[in-house]
Parts: sequence; structure tokens; C-alpha cells
Amino acid sequence: MVNNTPPGGAPSGNAGPAQATARPDDGDGDGDGDEKLVRQSWPITTWQGWQQFVLAPPPVPPTPDAPPRSREERLAYHSAFVTVRTPAMDTLATSMRTLILLGRHQQTTARPSLIVTGPAAAGKTTALLHVGRTCHLAHTHHAPPPRRPEDAQVPVAYVLVPPGATAKMLAAEFTLYLGIPTTARMTQTQITESACHTYNQVGVRLVLIDEIHRVNPRTTTGAETADLLKDLTERISATFVYAGIDVTNTPLFNRVRGAQLAGRATLIDCGPLPARLGNKHPFTDVITDLENALDLQHHRPGTLPRHATYLHQRTAGRIGSLTRLIRQAAITAIDDGTERITKTALDAIRLDHHAETQHRPRTARSRTPGRESTR
Repeated sequence: MVNNTPPGGAPSGNAGPAQATARPDDGDGDGDGDEKLVRQSWPITTWQGWQQFVLAPPPVPPTPDAPPRSREERLAYHSAFVTVRTPAMDTLATSMRTLILLGRHQQTTARPSLIVTGPAAAGKTTALLHVGRTCHLAHTHHAPPPRRPEDAQVPVAYVLVPPGATAKMLAAEFTLYLGIPTTARMTQTQITESACHTYNQVGVRLVLIDEIHRVNPRTTTGAETADLLKDLTERISATFVYAGIDVTNTPLFNRVRGAQLAGRATLIDCGPLPARLGNKHPFTDVITDLENALDLQHHRPGTLPRHATYLHQRTAGRIGSLTRLIRQAAITAIDDGTERITKTALDAIRLDHHAETQHRPRTARSRTPGRESTR
């Protein structure tokens, strides 16, 4: 049974216990009169939403001995789809385990942290959530069950930096995750005190902070937010992992505040996958894993790896763009009845703007009539 009450305090007005409503037999004809529970969906930036994400069964690829799934089931499967491990994901998982052990008994200064950086659609958030889910499940597997629901531990916290975040806004995001009660009259210091106390009380071991590039220390509010992050890392007994777009090229790594962050953080580059790395072909390996997970009736195995060069050019090697392209192609193939993915079908799919502009072929340089190039 899932405990949806935030440990360590009563739920606030923004994040209370998930409401479960009973729905009678939906008329499927089985006559058993069973009731189905419909649970409220919570944002992943809340304890309830994080539990829903962690405990939800992952999408399962088709197996030869399993009965064929319906059209709607296969559409839903490709909409969610599997998470394919990448080299950056493996590096992040290994580094995170090491740093958690390294900082477990550190008391006087901030624990060493990690920063996942890279361009948009490179799989940063996917990697962040994957290692967070793994850490959560590992902790709950080894930890003894709590005697009371309110004694449950919270091994992982996931916080999203809001646009234009002030220090008070970011502190409020920390309290929102655990449903810690706050009021409009509370000061930033009071909110921070409440967050730090509760996070330590419920045993948070890993804090994931996404969209860190939104913090700009060059502005007054951004500088205060950066200072708050430094304060939180020193007061919360957890390992912090940040993720953001091209963090090293942002003001976050510049000047005194940036030097403090860079001096405590290990950088994990979640950049585009290379087409070839020595004798290995990382991008083709990912394509093969994605193809093996497809649930299409007439798709020919080996089709997508044969188009690895095209797919690398089309997606600029970005795992997020690649996964989206293949998912869209699979859903289209089910929808139009072809049940297979071809290069023609891939060509017909529009991707995100960045990938499309990267793939757009160069046009010949226009010349002024009557003028010849001297080059």
C-alpha cells in the first residue's frame, strides 16, 4: 500500500493526500461487481507524484510468447515507451552512488554534488529521473518498513527551478514537495528553516534539482537564489544533483558564486551521442535497443540500424529527439495500418524545431545577377 501522506508534517493546501474515488463495475460483462479505484494524478514535484512515478510499472516490450496486444494498448505503450540506457546515464548512476557514500558522514561542509549538462533534447531529465527512481527503489528495498505511515522515509526529492525564481520561490518549491505547510506571511528564512528541518527529519539522501540553468547569478534575485542553493547543500544531509541546458555556458559557472558551485560539483556531459567512438557505435546501439522494443506487426528487424547515419543527421545525435522520432513513427504506423517504420515514414515526421533546423540541408549561396564569385 502506498502512503500518500507527506512524511514529516501535515499536507499543505497545495499538496494533500491523493484522493481515491470508487467507480462501480464499468459494464464489461463479467458480472463480478468489482470496484476500480481512480487515483488523482499529482505533479512529480510532489511526494505523492514522485511515488506514483517510482511505483508505476515501467512499459514492458512485447515478448514472443505473450498474446498480442490491442491497438489501443500498443498506442499507449509507444506513447510511454521504454527508457533506453545511455553511456551518460551509466556514468551518472555510478558517480551518484560514489558521491552518496563519500558524503554520507560529512558534517562540516557541503557534500560533493553532480551537474548534468548538455543541449536540449539530450536526455538530461530522463537520466535524472531514472537514477532517482533507482535510488528510491534501492533504499526502500533495504530499509525496514515503517511502523507508522508518518514514519516513512523519503530517500529522494525532485525540485524544479521555476522561471525567474527568487530565493523565496525556490525555498517554497522545497516545501511543496513534502507538503510542508507555509503561509504568505512567512519569510524566506522561515521557509528555509522549515524545509531543512523536515528534509533531514525524513531522511532525504538525494535531492534532484532540474532546470538549474534558470538561475542567473548576474541579477540580484538570481544571486540570492544561488546563495540559497549553497546554503541548502550545507544544511540538508543529502547529495545534490543538478540538471540544466549547457550549464557551463551560463552565468551559473562564472565569477565567485559560479566558482563555488563548480568547485564542488562533478560535471556529467549528457551531450549528443557520437555515431562512432573508437570501435564502438553508441548511437547505433541505442537505435537497436529502441527497435527491439517496438510493438509493430510488420516491422522488419534491422531496418532502423541500417539508417543510423540518416537518423544521426536527422536528430543531431540527441537521444530525446531520436526517441521522439521513433515513437511518433510507431504511433503513425499503427494509426495508418502499415505497422512498420520505413525511411519514407521517418521523412514525413516533423521533429522539434532545433532538430529540424540542424537537419535542414544547406542551400546554395545566392548570387547577385551578373556577378561571378571570385572564390
